Amino acid sequence: MQIEGYVQALRDDLLRVAAVGDEQTGRAAELLAAALESSAVRRLQEALGEAALEVSAQLESGHVEVRVAGGDTQLVLVQDGSDPEPPADSALDARITLRLPEELKRKVEDAASRAGISVNTWIVRALVRESSAPRQSGGSRNRLTGYGRS
Repeated sequence: MQIEGYVQALRDDLLRVAAVGDEQTGRAAELLAAALESSAVRRLQEALGEAALEVSAQLESGHVEVRVAGGDTQLVLVQDGSDPEPPADSALDARITLRLPEELKRKVEDAASRAGISVNTWIVRALVRESSAPRQSGGSRNRLTGYGRS
């Protein structure tokens, strides 16, 4: 799926609307369209990611992934049941606002890109994995407690 075609259509729509104004309005629309281009691509990919999650919730087995390679975005049906997925009966309409340090955000985006899925899908899978992982007694799996002497 070529998302760039949809972004170009949005750009063309903006320029057509701006054409009713003067030359300055047209120039402002061109600048806005260029500035919003990467954001529009990202938002469309996020929408595809959410759509993939909704469709995945309706599947009895497997899941749908959004894979991005270069400028090409693909929706792929994966029959492998090895990755934990949200239960099919859970509604995927809950939303949260998550604030992250910029460095962590970049790491999450890189991990999702390497996995060929959207950031939203990557985070949902990480949360499902972490929330269903067996816990060791005594707290966190990676936490050290005690006293040191020098």
